[in-house]
This record gives sequence, C-alpha cells and structure tokens, in this order.
Amino acid sequence: MNTASASSLPSAADRLRIGGLTRWTSIDFPGRLAAVVYLQGCPWRCSYCHNPELLDATHEGRHPWAEVRDFLRARRGLLDGVVFSGGEPTLQAGLCDALDEVRSMGFETGLHTGGMYPERLAQLLPRLDWVGLDIKGPWERIDEITGTRGCSPRVKASLCHLIDSGVAFECRTTWGEELFAVGELHALSEQLASLGVRHWALQQCRGPSPAAPPGAQEIAAFSARFERFELRAA
Repeated sequence: MNTASASSLPSAADRLRIGGLTRWTSIDFPGRLAAVVYLQGCPWRCSYCHNPELLDATHEGRHPWAEVRDFLRARRGLLDGVVFSGGEPTLQAGLCDALDEVRSMGFETGLHTGGMYPERLAQLLPRLDWVGLDIKGPWERIDEITGTRGCSPRVKASLCHLIDSGVAFECRTTWGEELFAVGELHALSEQLASLGVRHWALQQCRGPSPAAPPGAQEIAAFSARFERFELRAA
C-alpha cells in the first residue's frame, strides 16, 4: 500500500503552464495589492492582443507552479490577492486546484477571462472573489473580433453565471473605431446595463496609432448607465 500522505502527492496545479508572473500590482484586482499569474494558451486570435506570447497552449511556460507557490508563501501578509490571467486561464484544468491552494494560503482570488468556457467558469466561481470578464464587442461581432466561431452564446452564458453567482465582477470592452462604430458601443453598453452589469470599463485599443477616446457626451452617457464606469487609456 502506498503510505504517502495526500499532501505529498502532486496536484493538478503542478501541471499548469505558466507563461508569466507579475509579482506586485495595484491595478489588476480592484482594491487589492495582488500578484498576477499568466496562464499559457488562448483559443482566440484578437488582432489587438496584448499578450501574443501566451496564445500557444502547447508552450510549457516559464514558471513551474512550485516556484509560484513558494513565492506566494513568502508574500503572505504583504499581498492581498492573486489574479489568474492569460491567455485564457480557464483553458487549463489545473486552475481549480491552484485556486484552492491560493485560498488556503489566505489570499483572495481573482480571474481575468473572455468567457469562452462557461461551464468551467461556473465550476470556478465558488473559489473566486472577483472576476474581470472581457466583452469583446457587440454580440454579433464577437466571432469576427476573436477569429473564432460560436463565441457569442458562450460569453453570454458566462455573463449569466457571473450575475447569478453574486461574485463581484466587472465587464470590460476594448474599443477603437476600426473595430466597430461608436453607435454599436452605445448599444452594447445599454444591453450590458439591462442585463444587470453594474461595473463596466472601456479600454482604448492599443496599436501603432492608439485609438482616440470617445467624446465627452459618450462618456457621460456611459457613466449614467452603470454604478461604476471607467475609461482606461491605451
């Protein structure tokens, strides 16, 4: 009989492919000082992707989970939380175990996701304190923006799971006029507000020539629709 204790056995978290680690941030987890763990792999190919080096799901990554675990143990009492980002972090099966470990260390947990895997998100929500959900654009444009078919119903389902869960979350949308018109942006904001989204962030699309921000009238209209609206510069 194998007498090794359960605590000495490897967990699914040890198989995480981790492409990057931010050791301290005050902007990725609202109201918390946090570390960000970037997981490898994403099914989408957005033209403005900020982390293209994380797209390849087969890449082994740069940091073993044991290294991240040791780092977090040493930061107990100094950091408030840990955010899992990507890529698309819900792509990796070991995320559940990693969240359990992080919570057992006393950290709050956050997640950045595009919502492509609603069933996996539903499984993760009891382990999360906050979620940032990317709404890539108007529902009928999401497939075009991500270069992937069938995204829109999945993102809607993820949003519904979030709203029903009671977990704190924000939706955020990257926008530039080359992606879709400002009128479509208004329609999207109205739809999100009507669904029950209270916090929405609008992010200017990055590129060789950063997108111009919406005008004062648009910003005023967006602000009126949400409990909290934030315009984030490129």
